[in-house]
Amino acid sequence: MIISASYKTDIPAFYPSWFLNRLDAGFCRSVNPWGGQVYEIPLTPDAVDGFVLWTRNIRPLAPSLDRVAAVAPYTVQYTVTGYPRSLESSTIPAEQAVADLRDLRRRGGRKIAAWRYDPILFTSETPAEWHHRNFAALARSLTGTVDEVVVSFAHIYRKTRRNLEAAAARSGLTWRDPPDDEKAALAATLADIAGGQGMAFRVCAQASLVPPGGALARCIDADRLSAVAGRPIAAPVKGNREDCLCHRSRDIGAYDTCPHGCVYCYAVTSPATAKRRYAGHDPEGPFLFAPAESPQRSSARRMPENIQR
Repeated sequence: MIISASYKTDIPAFYPSWFLNRLDAGFCRSVNPWGGQVYEIPLTPDAVDGFVLWTRNIRPLAPSLDRVAAVAPYTVQYTVTGYPRSLESSTIPAEQAVADLRDLRRRGGRKIAAWRYDPILFTSETPAEWHHRNFAALARSLTGTVDEVVVSFAHIYRKTRRNLEAAAARSGLTWRDPPDDEKAALAATLADIAGGQGMAFRVCAQASLVPPGGALARCIDADRLSAVAGRPIAAPVKGNREDCLCHRSRDIGAYDTCPHGCVYCYAVTSPATAKRRYAGHDPEGPFLFAPAESPQRSSARRMPENIQR
């Protein structure tokens, strides 16, 4: 199986000790956020085919990536947007993230990481023209480092709207969710830029916005893992929503645990809750964030094959 670590939170940036401790233990536990069921997920070399690490800052985990690779090969979905602080209050500078991607390239070649420029958010500080310039500058800095860029346009969920409105009240910015034709026009421009830098342009789970020359993304990608591992890694396509082409995986993160403070984040309902949970997490415990009613409860079921991302 492929382990996703994690699209729900930034494990490499904030929970590297917990992750490494779970690799040493050979398992972790995860809570179904909708039903509350607790599952035990094996993390041993015989059980894991590969890891997909999602992050905005690999550096806390970087010194221990060889320990990860000793269990299974890994790839990295590395988000670099370079947004203003009104939208991303505590992410690392884009220049540092670019340097990290170059270091990953030296470790494992161009297949080791994909650049994520997502979500694309339209605000008074980041209009379409700003994205054009910003994306072009980042793409130039990553030429020869990555072979793929994944984009998506922000989904304005209820919690996203609430957090955006709070950010607007604090900083005076305005934001909007433009029509699809405006998003598609920007996607076409960005795809041309990416192609000029030798990068495949992929759109995450938004088929209507894929421009000519682009394609839908596969963020959990067994083929990319196979290229890194130097051997075949097989997994069925099992996306978690419409237009998702990801291969089947099991995510070991938890919602409302990432303290990056990005105002558009789909995985955080309350930034204050995320910070509190991060501050109170147990690096030695089996859960990234334990069920409140029983922090170390042990009546966990083995994760069944049909439970994935």
